[in-house]
Formats: sequence, C-alpha cells, structure tokens
Amino acid sequence: MLSRSRRFAFWKPRPPATHARRLSPRHSSTQPHEDASIPAQNMRLTALLSSGDTAAARRLFDDMPRRTVVTWNAMVAGHARRGSTLDALEVATQMHRSGLSPSEATYASVLGACARGRHLCFGAQVHCQVVKSGSESLEVVGASLLDFYSSCFDLRASHTLFDSLHPSNELLWSPMVVALVRFNLPSDALDLLEQMPAPRDVFAWTAVISGHARGAGELCRKAIWLFVQMLADDGVMPNEFTFDCVLRACVKMGTLDFGRSVHSCLIRSGFESEKLITSALVDLYCSSDAVGDALLVYSDLEMPSLITSNTLIAGLIAMRRTEEAKIVFSQMPEHDSGSYNLMIKLYGIEGRLEHCQRMFEKMPRRNIVTLNSMMSVLLQNGKLEEGLKLFEQIKDERNTITWNSMISGYFQNDHSSEALKLFVVMCRLSIACSPSTFPALLQACATVGTIEQGKMVHAHLCKTPFESNGYVRTALVDMYMKCGCVGDARSAFCCITSPNVASWTSLINGLAQNGQWLEAIVEFGRMLKQDVNPNEITFLGLLMASARACLVKKGMRFFHSMESYGLVPTVEHYTCVVDLLGRTGRIREAEKFISEMPVPADGVVWGALLTACWYSMDLEMGEKVTEKLLCMGTKHVFAYVAMSNIYAKLGKWDDVVKVRTRLRNLNMKKEPGCSWIELTDIVHVFLVEDQNHPERDDIYLMLEDLVSNISLLSEPDEPELLLLLG
Repeated sequence: MLSRSRRFAFWKPRPPATHARRLSPRHSSTQPHEDASIPAQNMRLTALLSSGDTAAARRLFDDMPRRTVVTWNAMVAGHARRGSTLDALEVATQMHRSGLSPSEATYASVLGACARGRHLCFGAQVHCQVVKSGSESLEVVGASLLDFYSSCFDLRASHTLFDSLHPSNELLWSPMVVALVRFNLPSDALDLLEQMPAPRDVFAWTAVISGHARGAGELCRKAIWLFVQMLADDGVMPNEFTFDCVLRACVKMGTLDFGRSVHSCLIRSGFESEKLITSALVDLYCSSDAVGDALLVYSDLEMPSLITSNTLIAGLIAMRRTEEAKIVFSQMPEHDSGSYNLMIKLYGIEGRLEHCQRMFEKMPRRNIVTLNSMMSVLLQNGKLEEGLKLFEQIKDERNTITWNSMISGYFQNDHSSEALKLFVVMCRLSIACSPSTFPALLQACATVGTIEQGKMVHAHLCKTPFESNGYVRTALVDMYMKCGCVGDARSAFCCITSPNVASWTSLINGLAQNGQWLEAIVEFGRMLKQDVNPNEITFLGLLMASARACLVKKGMRFFHSMESYGLVPTVEHYTCVVDLLGRTGRIREAEKFISEMPVPADGVVWGALLTACWYSMDLEMGEKVTEKLLCMGTKHVFAYVAMSNIYAKLGKWDDVVKVRTRLRNLNMKKEPGCSWIELTDIVHVFLVEDQNHPERDDIYLMLEDLVSNISLLSEPDEPELLLLLG
C-alpha cells in the first residue's frame, strides 16, 4: 500500500509489475478466458464498474495479464463516477508508475473526481503533471481543469486558466460561463456569454438562465427574458434543465401565462414527462392557484416520480386542500422522508396531533428534517413541554432550523423572554444563524416592548449577511414601529432594496398605530407608484388611519376600492368602517352599515358601535347595542363596562350601581390592563392591584402620594373623581 505522502504524487515510471497470481476457484465467475481479447475484458470491466460491483471489477483488473490505457482509464473513471476520489487518484498513480502515460481521458476522469470531492490540493498536483506532460493544450483536459478550479471556488485560478488557454481552446467558453454562475456572478456570466463565439451551446445559456433564476425581482425577470433570447439563437435548443430553470423563475415572478407558454414549448420538445419538468410544472400551477392544471399534469403521468408527488402534496397543503393531499399520499406506490414530513405538517395544520405522532412513528427512517417538523408541529399547537423535550434530544446536532424552531416556539407560546435567552445561548455556542432566526426574535422584542433588546438583536444582525434580506428588514420595521421608534423604523424600511407588499404594509400600519395617520396615507400612494398592490392587511392600516384622522370620505373610498384589487372585505374591515363612522358621530349611519353587511356581524363589530356610543354619549343607541350583544349568547364584559361609563358620564348613578351589581352577580371580570416600563435592561410589568412586584410597597406609597396631590387640586365633591377613588 502506498503511503499517504506518495499516493497522490506522480513519480518517474517504473517497469510494469508482473501479475503471476491466478484466481482461486471461488473467483471463477470473473476469471477471463485465456483466449479472450483485451477489448472484451475492458468491456466486462466497464460493465462491472457501471453496475457498482467494484470488488468484482478489482479482481478482474488484478488478474488481467495485460492492461492497456483503456483498462486503466476504465478503473479511474469507475471510481470517479461513484465519488471515490482517493481511489481514482491511487489507480491513476499506479498507472503512471506502471510505465503508461495518462491519456486525455485519464486526466479528465481524475480532475472530475477532484472537482466532485473539492480536493484542491490533489487537483493542483494533477495540474502540475498535466503541465509537465504537455497535455494542458488538449481541449478536454483544459475544460476539465477549468471545471475543477471553479468547483473548488478558486476564482483567480479559473480566470487565469481561461485567459491563458481560451484563444486555442474553444471548449473553455462554456465552462467559464458555468464557473461565473457558480461564483454567483450572473451579470459577469451574461457578459461572457455575449462575447462567446458562435455557436453558443445550450449549457452556457442554461447556466446563465439558472444564475438569474436563482435571484429575485429584476434578476428573475431577466431569466425569463434570456430564455426568449435563447430561443431566437440559431441552432440552440433548450434541454430539460433549461426548462426547469425558466419554470422556477416563473414561479417566483408569478407569471402564469408565460409559464403556460413554456409548458407548450416543452411539450413540442418532448420533455413533458421528465421528472424535473413535471415537478416544476406542478409547482408553477399550484403556486398560481391553478390547481386544476397541476392535477391534470400529474394525472397524465404513467408513473409520477417521488419529487413530483411531493411537490403536488406541498402545493395542495399550501392551498389548504388537505383532503386531496391525503388522497395523493395514499395513492403513492412509495414514500420517502419528504412525503412523511409533508403529512406531519398537514396534520399539524389541522391540529390532529395524534395523526402527526402516528405518521412520525410509521416512518422507516427519521432524519433531522423529520424531527424538526415534529417539533414545530408540537410547538405550533401549544405543546411547549413536548416540543422542548424533543429539542433537548436533537439540539446537539447544532442544526440552525432546530434552534430557529425552538425560538419561534417560545414566542408563539408567549415566552418571549425565553426566546431571547435561547438566542444568547445559540450565539455562545457559535451555531449558525439564518434569515429565519431574526423575525421571531424581533417579534419577541416587540411583544414585550424591549427596545434595548431589539437594538441588540439589530446590532447582531448587522454582523451577518442577512441585514439586507427583505423578510428580515420587514420584521425590523415592524419591531421598531411596535416599540414606538418611528424614525428607526423608517430608516430600516429605506434599506430594503425592493420593498414588497409585506414591507409596505408594515410601514403603513406602523405609522397608523403611532399616530402618523396622514403619513400612512401618503406612503400608500408611494406604494402604488412602485407598482406594488395592497393586500387585506394594508387596508386595515388605511382604514385605521382614516378613522383616527376622521377622514370619513377617504376611508370609505379605501374600503370600496378593495374590490378593484381583487380583495374581499372581512369582518375586520367592516369593524374598521364602523369605527370610522362612529368616531365622527355618525352612529345611525354606522348602524345602517352593519345591517347591510353581507357577512353576519359578530360581537367585535357591535362592540365597535358601542364604543362609538360611548364617545358620543348616545344612551339610546348604547342600550340598544348592549341588548344586541347580550342576546348573542356570550358574556360581553365590555358591554357592561361601556354602559357603566356612559351612565356615569350622564350622571345616572342609580343605573351605574345596577349595571355593576349585575356584573358582580355574573361573576365576570374584565381582563386586567397591563403596562410595562424598561429600566436598565429590565422590563417591569404591572397589572391592576398587582402585589407581585418586589418593590410594591414603595410603588403604592408613591401612588398614594400622587392621589393625595390630585385630590388637593380637584373639587372634593366631583362625582367622577369620587367614583375613581372609590
């Protein structure tokens, strides 16, 4: 056995080794006949390697009385194809030591193995031997060298090799385009493609389209444009990878009509049954709500692949068509871990934890993705303890998704402080973050109002590559808005390169919630100028801003314009309109609006009208609305509190006593108000009649002092003050 230091070095040739050893009878199945020709033995060797029977191939190789370059190349290529880089290098070394010089095919196979294993050091040694042998100018060898260096992410070496060899080697243009795409330089790849001499091959075109399709926004749009340009290029026909890339771009851009055109094109090219293509088509139609077309593509397949079936199940789950997803799963001849993971997710959405558990236990093999899926389902369904137990079992895997899921789980289960503590542990253990790490953390900071903690998370975010991520930036805008830091929120928004509807909505709603109502409406106008269409949540913010600013006409115009964007108003939108009318004293108009609603008015809608009655001191309508609320079969504490306040404001103290007595008899309690203040990185939370704070005695002494000072400055017989103090 060669030592490690010598195994991968090409030494001076030695005389060929003799092979006197004969096969034992148990190896007779692979023993060559003495009269068998060398080509026949080489064919047998190649067949064994292709079938994966390397042991038999090695026995046949060792017993061959004479080996040609083709024999050695077959062994090298066989090891390289199955990813055994070190074995391929060892055989190539033995070939050189046997007295045979490596051929063009030998170098191509060895460099291909080094590229797949990303063995830069070993590949560089092979390059040295290529130069010494004068083989660098060979077209296939040059292309293999370029592919090797780009696979090992050595941009400088790739550029140097291309610049020195491409004048005499036309095969290098396409690998260099592919290399630039690997380095995530799609614009440079396109520039090189345009300089490439005709004919430009499909591999270069596909690489450039793929590089742009992996991006977002303008890059993705350009991928579609490049596909059109490719079709106009004489002699170039797209392959299955080209179609897959452009269909993925259509999914990202939501261009269903163009996707249908691509579908027609690929049918004419005969690729409609390719696994990659059918998966991409199903994804396109599902993401565009054209589920009928997705099912049609799927039903036309004789034997749908696993990836296509899983894609369809994922699409149906996303559209909440869970029963159809179950049918697809039940009809699949085989399942992989991805199939089971999707079903766990499905049953988790339905809240059927026992089915999730059954599916989890049924899986023949569980991987980290499965464990993460199960943990997420438990956490999303309020099973914090069970989810935490599973987290404890797998946290040592140091998987980013595992830790992200637990952070989100803490937040979803109202343990925001624990989410922040876990992030600190995650950083201490140097576990990699991802864009999904930060939104849950920022939401946790916003929930408890810890602006200092939020700024620390932001500071940590600035040290990561995700600072410019639109999804993360939107969460940052939301956090600052909820903490009342409008200036910081605006700064975060301005750093978003291409704000989407979620980003704009976060800004508009945040401004509306922070009293900057007119600014919210102005930002909506800017949003429309950027060709970004609003969603349902955007209109909630606009209606809130209109109500607070008492802009009734503008608010009603916003409400009626929802249909023009294909949006159907929900109960929340109707509630906002009632609030809009009520705040301006249009109580009767608000009542009429409720009676004409196409959806049944719930307690929240009537509660908004009762609040309006409180503002306007409309006793008659208030009593009418209260009766409506009480007849709905639920105990509305707010109705009693609101009427008590209306009676008190109007001086009807007997009615105040009656309402409060009735409230006490029902054993109903109003949800206590909560307030907090952050001092020196500690959040102090207070409830009504709170006795839990460690400094409660000092706090109550200060309150008594404040109340006594207020009493001195007020009329002693003022009924409202007496009611407050009582």
